[in-house]
Amino acid sequence: MLILMLRTLLVYLLILLAMRLMGKRQLGELQPAELVSTILISNLASISIESPELPLTASLVPVFLIVALELLLSGLCFCWPGAARLLFGSPVTVIRNGKICRDTLRALRFGTGDLLEALRGKNVFDPAQVKWAVVETNGSISICKAGEEEPFIPVIADGQLLKGALQLCEKDCRWVSQVLQKENCMQAQVMLLLVRISGEYQLIKKENSPSPQKRNKGLWEGRL
Repeated sequence: MLILMLRTLLVYLLILLAMRLMGKRQLGELQPAELVSTILISNLASISIESPELPLTASLVPVFLIVALELLLSGLCFCWPGAARLLFGSPVTVIRNGKICRDTLRALRFGTGDLLEALRGKNVFDPAQVKWAVVETNGSISICKAGEEEPFIPVIADGQLLKGALQLCEKDCRWVSQVLQKENCMQAQVMLLLVRISGEYQLIKKENSPSPQKRNKGLWEGRL
């Protein structure tokens, strides 16, 4: 009995360490790959506790192998945003200017009832009150209500141009090139470029630019 208690305590501490290495996430924020890793780790942990005749290494080695794969995958997605889009997908707009994008819902296999339930969770009971609603890659929904301040849309993230987002803010590649030319930087040097439909933007460079620089439509002078 004492051996089982010590074994359980050791497994608990090691699994806690493994989850700590994987980073802090709430269950509702897990990406599909992270959810799969969590389920596999929990199953392996239960096997090591329920089968005391098996050596601990038989289940703990696979646990830390999963953790290593998860960390490797996270690093790959950080260095190559295309891998993140391939594995986790991209945020998708489901409501635009109060109108539900039915084709998008169908592609996501997201029913109208599911959408209304998600909106109620945001204290919204009428889709017409929503200016913009996006289903995130983890399945959660983000909204901007009509009448609220126009949201910024990420157009460049980690040096990668997001063409879908560029269309949402009604801009084109030529406009982005003009912004980069005025800022005297290359696309690869941009950590984040946030744009509003009005033309205002925030640009954060990867190096020596801790605070964003704001610009207005048609005006290229800096504004604090």
